Amino acid sequence: MSQIEVRVHYPLAGGRLVLRSEADWQRNIEADPGTRGGCRFDFSLDLDHEYLYFKPLLIEGGEESWAAGDDYLAIAGSGRSLDIYPYFRQDASCSACDLRVADRNGAGGEFRYRVFYPPGYGENTLRRYPVLYMHDGQNLFFQREAVNGHHWQIPETLTLLGAMNAIQQVLVVGIYPNQRERDYTSPGYEEYAAFVCGTLKPRIDAEYRTLPGPSNTAVMGSSLGGVVSFYLAWSRPDVFGKAACLSSTFGWRDDLQERVTGGETSPVKLYLDSGWPKDNYEVNRNMRDALVRAGLREGVDLLYLAFPQALHNEQAWATRCHIPLQFLFGHNGRSLTAGV
Repeated sequence: MSQIEVRVHYPLAGGRLVLRSEADWQRNIEADPGTRGGCRFDFSLDLDHEYLYFKPLLIEGGEESWAAGDDYLAIAGSGRSLDIYPYFRQDASCSACDLRVADRNGAGGEFRYRVFYPPGYGENTLRRYPVLYMHDGQNLFFQREAVNGHHWQIPETLTLLGAMNAIQQVLVVGIYPNQRERDYTSPGYEEYAAFVCGTLKPRIDAEYRTLPGPSNTAVMGSSLGGVVSFYLAWSRPDVFGKAACLSSTFGWRDDLQERVTGGETSPVKLYLDSGWPKDNYEVNRNMRDALVRAGLREGVDLLYLAFPQALHNEQAWATRCHIPLQFLFGHNGRSLTAGV
């Protein structure tokens, strides 16, 4: 039998928090007496097998409320501690429905963007979140906006991965392009990077409970959006510690492979992929090879995958976007602590 410590973070205003597990869903597991009554409650779970599902329960005045969402999963080999941030009220609000506007660094014009934050964001105010900045925001959240009516289904995919206990909860900022071919290619992506790093990210960090460091800040896009994602991470690793670049059009109005082969290195975590045929397969293979020669380690800070018969469209990217999300934000057997 092994044991794991579960640290429950919740701003308890009244009543008490207990855990229940699949070992006996009717039996209360009480918190360590030294942690009761604050904002953190420590529990010890006995694992008779290699895993155990459990869930917090809020008891107030004789009424019991289960934590919203799916059961949590404790795995014997994932470490000795687990931090969770439950919420108990169902959140039916649409966090990505507000279309916001940010000025363009005083250079004239503006960018529009949407912010998706997970259910429970408003209730459990103790939690801070990694942030994923995504390009082509019109294709991320709503069918009515997306090219040919096909969007990436980002909220649905994140909700499903969360239910699987597969990834950290994450905020997503979807940025809408103004002049896509200019914003996402050289030299226009220099000005775009200045806006994202100098204006948008400070605003997001000020308005939302984020984990602002580069290890918790990622960027992601497809096609030319993959190119600018690579550029942002490679040129500004102090801001973006990781990037996912799907079907990237490397070599079209950019010098990114020349930067890599020219001896530049960057301490980032990168995901690359491509379909085949006619989905930038060759240039992505070349970029993968250049990155390996530059010192990135496959399976550690670099992952490249090829998808036979995958087309260059939103449907294909929506189908496989769960893979880079797991690579960038997966638990990977580590404790789910909220570091910067």
